[in-house]
Amino acid sequence: MQRVGDVDLNLSEYVETERERIVASLFEWLRIPSISAHPDRADDVHRSAEFTAQLMRDAGLEHVEILETPGAPSVYGDWLHAGSDAPTALVYGHHDVQPVDPLDQWTSPPFEPVIVDGECRARGAIDDKGQVLYEIEAVRGLLQRDNKLPVNLKFLVEGEEEVGSPHFEDLLWREAERLACDVVVVSDTGMWSRTVPSICVGMRGLVAFDVTVRTGAIDLHSGSFGGAAPNPAHLIGRLVADLHDAEGRVTLPGFYDDVRPLTDAEQASLDLLPFDEAKWKRSACVQRIEGEQGRSVLERTWTRPTCDVVGINVGYTGDGIKTIVPAEGNVKITFRLVADQHPAKVTEAFEAWLAARIPDGVDVTVRPEGPGVAPALTPVDHPAVQALRRAIARVWDKDPLFTREGGSGPEEALGRVFAAPVLFLGVGLPGDRFHAPNERMVMDQFWKGLLAAGELWTELARG
Repeated sequence: MQRVGDVDLNLSEYVETERERIVASLFEWLRIPSISAHPDRADDVHRSAEFTAQLMRDAGLEHVEILETPGAPSVYGDWLHAGSDAPTALVYGHHDVQPVDPLDQWTSPPFEPVIVDGECRARGAIDDKGQVLYEIEAVRGLLQRDNKLPVNLKFLVEGEEEVGSPHFEDLLWREAERLACDVVVVSDTGMWSRTVPSICVGMRGLVAFDVTVRTGAIDLHSGSFGGAAPNPAHLIGRLVADLHDAEGRVTLPGFYDDVRPLTDAEQASLDLLPFDEAKWKRSACVQRIEGEQGRSVLERTWTRPTCDVVGINVGYTGDGIKTIVPAEGNVKITFRLVADQHPAKVTEAFEAWLAARIPDGVDVTVRPEGPGVAPALTPVDHPAVQALRRAIARVWDKDPLFTREGGSGPEEALGRVFAAPVLFLGVGLPGDRFHAPNERMVMDQFWKGLLAAGELWTELARG
């Protein structure tokens, strides 16, 4: 059996003997174009759910069932024979994938997986079929070896993550008794690099608003009315400028009051990450850094709340000039939230901030885009996080650092509904091209993810 450092790994022999079969299973799954954003792919999403269910059955999971929703289906399976004293873990992932546009930028067809230079390239390879598969295969390997698992396990693989999980929380509440757990494990995140293993411990939340400003009934001739008629473009410009102060801080009253500061351990881990600002700018295709002064790039994108204007639509934007004073304009604004901010409180603050800046005679409509997503954060000193830390250290032969991610997903709902810590066992790399052409899974990371999943169940059982 393979050893890393001085430690035997549970599933090393399984990986070596089953490698070709596992890759074949991955390829077969990746060939299913389960694009949840495309209505004409609904049958493919259902086909992917059926394939997921069969993977679970083949692994030895029981009570496998496709859970229908008003949208795309999720898939459930479990193994619950470790005993009442053993912890119960719920593994979350998703089987739907992003659209493939622009197709001409792919070096090989997105649903015809290939291995190139140790990378599996296909849509869904890293996000998230590949990462779900190593979780399922870890179960299969342990059951094949021991005919038992150290913990009780439940799987829930969603079919609508790539369209914002619109029916997922309702599903969680509907199936709350069946899905009840002590810890949630998510494999839909990444690591700092192949040589610097890391554990994501939190994700920012999100609230978004579509704001329409109407100053009149019709567009007006700018020669006849300009200079006296109110112009929504001017007002929107002032509103956008007022969202931040000169130091890059969001100006909503009380916006930072609930922000939980970093612990000493989190700050120390953040400081140890080998961050290259010049490389970051190149990857973002930008020439300068902006944002909250006095904060590093990683703090700004991971651990601090932010506000971004994501779109403005006002007046004439076609070729040439149309000499008008427009009657209506629109601006779309998002806020990323961190622990312990709450979407409802930020929504109230934004609406009050906006009302204070709208002059008499101007109509404003504010439409929140969905209920908002609360931030998710599991403290680094939580025993479950420490169990994951030991599992990753054993496989990568190096103690992992702690990171956060700036995006949002259903992880917060999972932790809240089940009152359980959320662990992120993700192996994606910065160059894996999530949501982009030529998405990849570095197969060395895949095998390590499988090994780490096998180690995690042992560590969680030890308490």
